[in-house]
Amino acid sequence: MLKKFIILVIIACGLGFLSREVGLDSHQAIAIAIFSGSILGTLFFWDFRLSFAFMGTALLFVTKTIDITHFVTFCSLEVILFLVGMMVLVGLLKENGFFSLVTHLLLGIKHLTARKFVVILCAASWLMAASVDEVTSIIFMIAAILEVCNRLKVKPTPYVIISILATNIGSAATVLGNPIGILIATKSGLTFEDFIAKALPLSAVCLVVTIAICLVWYRKAFKEMDDEIKHLKGNEVTAMQKPYYITKDLRASLAIFAATLVIISLHHRLELFWGLESNTILFVAPLLASSLVFVWKRHSARKYVEKDVEWWTLLFFLFLFGQAGALRYTGATSVLAKYLAEMTSSSINILTGCILWISTIGSSILDNVVLVATIIPVIQDFKGLGIGLQPLWWALLFGGCLGGNITLVGSTANIVALGILEKEKNLRVTFMQWFGVGLTVGVITTVIAWITFLFIPFYR
Repeated sequence: MLKKFIILVIIACGLGFLSREVGLDSHQAIAIAIFSGSILGTLFFWDFRLSFAFMGTALLFVTKTIDITHFVTFCSLEVILFLVGMMVLVGLLKENGFFSLVTHLLLGIKHLTARKFVVILCAASWLMAASVDEVTSIIFMIAAILEVCNRLKVKPTPYVIISILATNIGSAATVLGNPIGILIATKSGLTFEDFIAKALPLSAVCLVVTIAICLVWYRKAFKEMDDEIKHLKGNEVTAMQKPYYITKDLRASLAIFAATLVIISLHHRLELFWGLESNTILFVAPLLASSLVFVWKRHSARKYVEKDVEWWTLLFFLFLFGQAGALRYTGATSVLAKYLAEMTSSSINILTGCILWISTIGSSILDNVVLVATIIPVIQDFKGLGIGLQPLWWALLFGGCLGGNITLVGSTANIVALGILEKEKNLRVTFMQWFGVGLTVGVITTVIAWITFLFIPFYR
C-alpha cells in the first residue's frame, strides 16, 4: 500500500508540474494534481475512495483553488437528491416483494429452453436496469439466475455474465439506468423524452446484437441446460408455474413508482407548461413520491433513508463532482477543449469518435461516474468554441455504459454481481473467462453506436 501511495503522489505531483511547464497557471495545475490524485486514489485504493475525495476537496480549499460557494455549485446537488429519492422508492419496491415477483416470473416460463431463458433474461435485465438502476437490477437478477440454475443443477456463471452484459447496455436506455445518465441530462439539458427517443432505440439494437453474440458464445452451456430441463419432473414444473400472489402493499408500491415514472417522462412538457426551470420536475418527482412513502410507511421511514440510500456512494459522487468542477472553474478544461479542437480541426465527427472511444476504454478501467465527471467540463467548454454538443453527450453516455462490459471491473454492476456469485456459489470468474465475450460485446456495440452517431442526423 505504501508503494502504491508513493506512486500516486509522484504521478499527481508530476501532472501538476507538467501542467505548469506547458503554460497553465498555478491554480489550474493544482486543480489537475488534486483531481488526478483523487482519481488514482480511487483506482489504487477503492475501499478508501471517500477518504481521497474528502482530502482532495480540503486541499482545494486550503490552496484557494476554488471557494466554497462555487464548489457547492459544482457539486450537482440536484443529481444527488434525485438519486436519494429513487433509492427510497427502490427500497419500497424491494420491501414489498417486487423483485421476488420478477424472480417468480422468470422461473415460471412455459416450455422453457435455454435459448428462451437467455432471451427473456437479457430482456428482463435490460428493462430492469433502464427502470430502476443497474446495481439494484443486477442484485435481483442474479438472485433469480442462481435460483433457476440451482433448480436445474447447471453452472450459473454463463448466465450471470450474460445478465451483466445486458444490464450495462440497459443502463444507457433511460435517465434512470445509471448515475451518469442523470448527470449528463443535468449538464446537457437533454430530457427524459430525448433519452426515450434516442438512447433507448440504440440501446435496444445493442441488446439484440449482444443476445446474438451470447447465443453463439455459450451454445455448449445451453445444451447442458436443455438436457436438465428435459429431466425435470412434472410436479417441479408445476411448482415453478404457480401464480404469484400480489399483495395490496405491492400494488400500492407499483402505483407510486409508475406514477413517478410517468411524471419523470413528462417532466419537460410540465416544466414548459408551468414555466419552471429546466429539469425541475425531473428532480422534484422522486422527492415528492418519497415524501408520500415516508407518510405511508412512517414506522420504517428511517430505515429507507439509513439503509436503502447508499450514502457512501452519494457522498463520493458529490465531492468528485465538486473537484471536477474545480477544473472548469480554474479554466483547465478550457485549455484541454481548445487542444482537442485543434487536434481534430473542430470536426464534430472526429470529436464524437474521440469522446466515444475515450469514454469506452476509460470506463473499462475506471468507474464510469468518475470518468464522466472528468469529461463533462471538457465537453461543456466546446460550446464556447462554436461546436455542437449533442452528439458528444450521446457518445459520452454510450461510451460510459458500453465500456463497462469490456473488463471485470468496468462497472459497479460487474463488481457487485461477481461478488455475489463468489459468495453464494464459491465460483470465481477469471479475467480471461470474462474478457473474451466482454471485449467482443463491448467493441461491437461501441462500433454500432459510432456508426449511428456518424451517419444518422437524428443524433446531431
